[in-house]
Amino acid sequence: MKKLFTVVVALCVATVVFAGAKKETEQVVKIGLVGEITDQWTPVIEALGKEGIRIELVKFSEYVLPNQALEDGEIDLNSFQHYAYLNNEIKTKGYHLSPIGETLLAPLGLYSKKVKSVGELKSGDSIAIPNDAVNGGRALRVLEKAGLLTIPEAAGPTPQISDITENPLNLQFIEVEAAQTPRLLDDVAASIINGGHAVDAGLNPERDSIALERQDSGSQNPYINIIVARTADKDNPLYKRVVDAYHSDAVKEVFRTVYKGAFIAAW
Repeated sequence: MKKLFTVVVALCVATVVFAGAKKETEQVVKIGLVGEITDQWTPVIEALGKEGIRIELVKFSEYVLPNQALEDGEIDLNSFQHYAYLNNEIKTKGYHLSPIGETLLAPLGLYSKKVKSVGELKSGDSIAIPNDAVNGGRALRVLEKAGLLTIPEAAGPTPQISDITENPLNLQFIEVEAAQTPRLLDDVAASIINGGHAVDAGLNPERDSIALERQDSGSQNPYINIIVARTADKDNPLYKRVVDAYHSDAVKEVFRTVYKGAFIAAW
């Protein structure tokens, strides 16, 4: 009985030690996102989980938060922005961040609960647009392509309101944080909403928008969304494995079946 007791105790200790060792060897990667769109991460989480890599999705409510959190080391990666937004953040805030992989293209769209076409907009109508310099400028270009504004080419892809030379309907612009643009649909004539927030709000860019930004794929497109790391960690093999897992047919299938083409794979 003494021998049996010793064996049982030894087995229990071995089990605890093994479990503890397994827990210690599990690698955790915290990834910052904006909004509630996470379905594309499900196959990534499942695939990496089999390799002992646990992905934790950390959700933020506003665009201004995930880069600061990454810079401060509160998260390991983020995946919410395109090249143009990141470059502007680095320029204006001095972040030490680098893209390590491309994810998707998400077009901006003009949506409305008040009108069914751009032609129905009236003089003095209010349009909600994102208040950050990059997406606000993109929004103005969408309105220009829809025939509502004239903006010189010299103003570049992200012009400011002050760059508008013609505004025949005297449209009024309500600048709000990008995540708020869907919530203003009851209060304005129309709102420019990015692809992610549109899907969050139950909108489909192809079906529901009255004007839609047309995106070109290719590495020169500044509006390709990216996975971002701290520059010091940009060659970390663990983070590169996250990118590899994202670049899968399973994620493309989520774009096709869940988002119905609202997002386009950029790899």
